[in-house]
Amino acid sequence: MNTHNMELLREKAAQNGPLCIGLDTDPSYIPSSLLRKFPSKAEAVFSYNKAIISRIGDSACCCKVQIAYYEALGIEGMKAYSKTLKELKNSGIIAISDVKRGDIAATASAYARAHFSGDFESDIITVNPYMGFDTLSPFTEYCAEGKALFVLLRTSNPGMKDIENLDLTAGGKVLDRVGSELLRLSGEFKERFPEAKCSPVGAVVGCTEEADALSLREKYPDVFFLIPGYGAQGGAARIAASLLGKAGGTVNSSRGILCAWKKDSACLEKEANGTVSIDDIADAAIKAAYEAKADLLGAKNEVWG
Repeated sequence: MNTHNMELLREKAAQNGPLCIGLDTDPSYIPSSLLRKFPSKAEAVFSYNKAIISRIGDSACCCKVQIAYYEALGIEGMKAYSKTLKELKNSGIIAISDVKRGDIAATASAYARAHFSGDFESDIITVNPYMGFDTLSPFTEYCAEGKALFVLLRTSNPGMKDIENLDLTAGGKVLDRVGSELLRLSGEFKERFPEAKCSPVGAVVGCTEEADALSLREKYPDVFFLIPGYGAQGGAARIAASLLGKAGGTVNSSRGILCAWKKDSACLEKEANGTVSIDDIADAAIKAAYEAKADLLGAKNEVWG
């Protein structure tokens, strides 16, 4: 394979804009009157996902599927997770599986097989490097075959300061040490994919901290970013936009899109009388997606011109 999934995502983001629609679909995000019409919560979740996927068009460049919401629904939830990934693949939409795996040796290899092949196969997955960089090796082996990773670098939660932002005696911070490994891997894969404009190993960089956003973007020019924290988590479009230069990135929004119907007067009226449909809430979600796309592109133009 002469390219990889991160490069394909970079190209799609340039074409369709940087928005990533997060299919972190909790049953509570679906109107209760509608939820009761399905045999199970998992079936309602998949139905909602499918309706959104069919409407995406050029509103977004990819979807991120957070596995925890599906695990919480048991076996039926994991079936919905698998069907969602297959629906994305069949629709030609790049799937990021937010699984944040990170373990040692054979265990990491099993995680890599689980999420890069079989029932849960995805295009790109998130991984956690904080047990050591040897935990990344089983995943990066698949990058040579075209798969891709987002490695946690600077996350969007307040607790990132507890570990990621700690100072090292040798200088810099813990996250800088992770960043140096990303640069090393980027150099390795440049030889494997000389035509690609970004590495298959990207970074998760939250947009809730403005102080170092531009400096992080400058430090890792060939690293594509997955940018959480925008919207419901409080991250501003201008911060997200600061991370979209150089190799670029994709900005995730989940609740702001999945729960958009809660701010739609027509959907609320239909919910009150029990007639709201999956199509109604999916239409509201995609409307919100286009609004988020416009917000992000406007902010990007202000920051980068």
